[in-house]
Formats: sequence, structure tokens, C-alpha cells
Amino acid sequence: MRAHWLPRWLRLPGHTVRVRLTALYGILFVISGALLLAIASGVAVGSSSVRMASPASQGGTTGSALAQAQARVQQLQNQLSQLQSQAAVQPNQQDLSHALLMASLIALAIMTVVSVLLGWLVAGRALRPVRQMTAAAQRISAHNLDERLAIRGPNDELKELGDTIDSLLERLETAFKAQRRFVANASHELRTPLTTMRASLDVAMAKPEPAPPQTVALAARLRTELDKIDQLLEAFLFLARAQHRNLPGQAVLPLDYLAATAVADQAAAIGARNLTVREDSDPGGAWVEGSQALITRMVQNVIDNAVSHNDDGGWIQVRSGTAGGQAVLVVENGGAVLDQAQVRELSQPFRRIGADRIGSDRGSGLGLSIVAAIAEAHGGSVGLLARPEGGLRVSIQLPAAAAVPVGAVPSGAGS
Repeated sequence: MRAHWLPRWLRLPGHTVRVRLTALYGILFVISGALLLAIASGVAVGSSSVRMASPASQGGTTGSALAQAQARVQQLQNQLSQLQSQAAVQPNQQDLSHALLMASLIALAIMTVVSVLLGWLVAGRALRPVRQMTAAAQRISAHNLDERLAIRGPNDELKELGDTIDSLLERLETAFKAQRRFVANASHELRTPLTTMRASLDVAMAKPEPAPPQTVALAARLRTELDKIDQLLEAFLFLARAQHRNLPGQAVLPLDYLAATAVADQAAAIGARNLTVREDSDPGGAWVEGSQALITRMVQNVIDNAVSHNDDGGWIQVRSGTAGGQAVLVVENGGAVLDQAQVRELSQPFRRIGADRIGSDRGSGLGLSIVAAIAEAHGGSVGLLARPEGGLRVSIQLPAAAAVPVGAVPSGAGS
């Protein structure tokens, strides 16, 4: 039984990844060392066949002087032979040491390579759950938080980490759902009092007796503000629908036609500001498949942004086409030089460039965030670029439709 009240670094090791890896690499090291010693011992045994012979001891000696002299001479000859034998053995010992050293180095190199390869394979096997968690975490985004890592295996650090990440994803999913549900419900619920306020205002102004001029002016101002709130709520609904991946009314749509329709709808504003519009599209058009209501709103927002945030007498350029399996819509407009760091944030709700625009009549700061959300919901992306000469470049990329209907134009597109 493990003592859970002790600090983690003081607890006895259990069946953890650290213990298993330590045991595996320890076994591999012992096996490698044993093989190295076996190789070195084999070379030493095979190469060493030299034996040093011990000089034979002499028997007894005679008591005569001649015999002692002969014995002395024999002793000297034996010593000379021993010295010669030692001189002959010395080179053999050097060769044996050299051979043993070379064999040990070769064996060490071989076992190092083998140990590295085995260690690589074992580490890859042990860290496979980490790669699985990494791949799963990369797939999961704000729109598929319902996915889980679901790590299987023993109760070790990796499974504990996977379970912790799953718990975090569950909390994030709950928070995202609550946020989107609140936006959608609040937008729906606020429409009822707005409709009541507009109806009450119309009833008050429809009375037989003429209203004072101040009341008429106030009523007109209230209608304008109510229209703004209604547009804001509608933008909230589109944003919530795109973030929920609620894509009603699937159809195959031409971006060039939707852009031309959006430009036509803005004809009054374009004429009032004396803007020049240039439109260019590929002969085959740029066809996409998705929600007709959302994609139409996305194109309308881009064109509306180019008209609203422009200089009087400026220009707008609209290009569409298909390249690399992607349908592309690019809308550029002139205007003041913008900061690219601030431009990148325009895809977030309520982000506008310049404090003077807050509370102005140039929109709520939801236009481009809705564009980005709709594009992402359809598997596409939006690029925002501050033009060096001034103005903004908005590039929308969506997966091109697999099949394009011949002569098909969606009814009511752009309405």
C-alpha cells in the first residue's frame, strides 16, 4: 500500500513509466556488457597460446671441482636460454594485448550501435501514448471539444495525464456550449421586447392628433436605434449559428454571383461616397457548397466592410476564382494606412481599429468576426492584410464544390 500523504518524490516507485523505462534500459545495458565481456574473453583465450616454460632444476652436484665447474657452466647456459626465451615471449604478449584492445574497441562500437537502436525502439514503444495524445490534441479545436483522448493502458503517469486533459476538455466543452447557448438565447429573447417597443412607438405616432416636432424627431431617433439593436441581434444570431456549426439550407453557391449581388445591394451607399468598384472573376466562377444563408451573409459583410471603412472617392476591387481545390474571394479597398497587428484582431468580436470608431455609426465590430466564423464553419479560412498603400485586403478561402450544377444560380442569393 502506497503512502499517498507523502510527497510524490518520496513515494515508493510502482508500475510507472519511469520504473519500466529504467528497468528496460538497465537490462539492455547488462546484456550489452555481458556480450562485450564474452567477446573480449574469447579473443583473449584464442590468441593466448604462449606459455613460459620454467627452467629445469639441476640435480645434485659432485664434490669435485671439475664437476662444480661443469655445473656452473650448465647453470649459466640455462640462464642464457631463459633470457632468450623471455625475449621471444615479450613480443607475443604485446601482440596479445593489442589484439585484445582492438577486439574490445570493435565490440564496444558494435554494442553501442545495437544498444542505441534497441533504446530507440523501446523508447518509441513506450512513448507511443504521448504521440497519440499529441495527435488527438491537435485534432481537437473549439468546434469538436466532444472528442476525448481516451488513453488506455496501465495506471501510470501517461494515463493520468490523458485523463486530466480529458477532464479539461470536458470543462471547456461545457463552458463553450454555455456561452454559445447564452448568445443565441439572449438574441432570441431580446427580439420580443424590441418588437413590442417598435409597435408601441408606431401606435403612438399613428394617433389622429398631430404630434409635436420634438416627439416626431425623438420617434425617428428611437426607430434608428431600434434598427441598430435589431441588426446587432441578427449579427449575434449569425455568429452563434456559425460557431455552433449550425449550417441550414445546404446548396452549391457561386461566390462571384453573391459578391455581385452584394455590390448591387450597396449601390446607394457606393454612389453616396462616390466609390469606384472593379469586379473580376474567373470564367468558371468560384463555386462552394454550404449554408446559403450563412455564406450569403459572409459575402455581404465583406462588401459592407469595404464600403463603410473607405475614403470618399475611394475604390473597391472584388476578385473571385478557384485555385488548388479552393474557391477564393478577395475584396480590397482603399483608405488610411492600418496597423497589421490590429488588423489581425479584426476577426475577433467587437474589435475595431481606432478608438474613434467606438460608438460611431461604422458598425458594431462583429462584421469580420462573423465572416471568420462562417468561413471556419465551412472548413475555410480568412486572411486579413493591411495594404502598405492604405486600406484592407480580405481574402476568403473555402473548399471548392465537388460538383457544379450547369447554369445553376441560387434563388434569392444575396437577399
